[in-house]
Amino acid sequence: MARAEGLSLRVSLRIHGSPGGNVPKLPAWVGSAAAADRDILFTDRNGDRHEDCLSFAVDELPVLAGLSPLQRYEAFFRSFANAFEDLFESTITDVTVGLGPNGELRYPSYPPGSDATKFIGVGEFQCYDKYMLAQLRQHAEAFGQPLWGLSGPHDTPRYHESPDSCDFFRDQGGSWQSPYGDFFLSWYAGKLLSHGDRVLGMASRVFGNKPVELSAKVPFMHWFHGAKSRPAEAVAGFYKSNKKNGYSPVAKVFASHGCTMVVPGMDVCMNKQHRSTGSSPDQLLVQIKNACRRHGARIAGENASLVMTHTSSFSRIRSNILTTERMRPSHFTYQRMGAQFFSPEHWPQFTEFVRSVVCGEWDEDDEERQMAAAVSGSAKAWEAKAV
Repeated sequence: MARAEGLSLRVSLRIHGSPGGNVPKLPAWVGSAAAADRDILFTDRNGDRHEDCLSFAVDELPVLAGLSPLQRYEAFFRSFANAFEDLFESTITDVTVGLGPNGELRYPSYPPGSDATKFIGVGEFQCYDKYMLAQLRQHAEAFGQPLWGLSGPHDTPRYHESPDSCDFFRDQGGSWQSPYGDFFLSWYAGKLLSHGDRVLGMASRVFGNKPVELSAKVPFMHWFHGAKSRPAEAVAGFYKSNKKNGYSPVAKVFASHGCTMVVPGMDVCMNKQHRSTGSSPDQLLVQIKNACRRHGARIAGENASLVMTHTSSFSRIRSNILTTERMRPSHFTYQRMGAQFFSPEHWPQFTEFVRSVVCGEWDEDDEERQMAAAVSGSAKAWEAKAV
């Protein structure tokens, strides 16, 4: 149908689910493997499991009927590439590779079973399955500090607590600034980075000879971004030593595989709730753009709200995608078509938004000035002709 109408498709290949995020959970046969070995699922310090997301620590382990998750992902991608071979270039122009929950490269740092798209707490580290703990222990021993590998940090806040409720993320004297804190956060972020590198490397091998653009999403963790420790980003896996840009190593990996970084949240505006959580969406977007510019990674955008009715959100998108900056997004995907999309509250504003992006803002004063100039010009021409 899309080909017949001359439309293009950006296809999203998800390998993890997201409860409450309109994305199905893991297939039944993967669920059966998880029932037999609960530790292949991400686990928080209470022992609660994320039923929708496999631990990155098992990427290369034969935990799925004798094959590794990475081998299963590759089989899925190759099957798709073979089945739709005739649609590449003419119709399928972009393949977005899912790298984690809700398709984003991140840890599921939100409470298990909750809606990840609505959670704006600090979150918790997800390193308590036996496979992650074994890798942490091995890394600590190699680092010469075996006691650091016994568990994750003990002084971190709970999911909905503030960063200052415990010692780890305090701006002044927090454990995150200690040698142990840097050791753990660097290891934790490194595991996420290695996962992204493995999956994108495999995807580039599968789709590398296809005339399509490869892309993947990163989270837009703008809450608590004003804190020095940037706790929400850290527990999601974005961290770099010496208070540097945590998105920089990720942008480097994306660039190495020729992958476009898709940034959701280009519609996010500051509100009272955001101010209460130290949110800074503008600064975060600048940080992401700087990381991509430094490493030569392309950037694209999406909206965070599935249906928007506020003109300020549309204005924010327009300013972000029509910017004159060097890091202007290569494309923008508006989510998501459904019943509310065509509602009287949304559809008129959306059509006006599209018109303003494609044709530019319509200024009635400019129109009147142009009409007056045209009339004046015609009158002068007539006078000259009469003389």
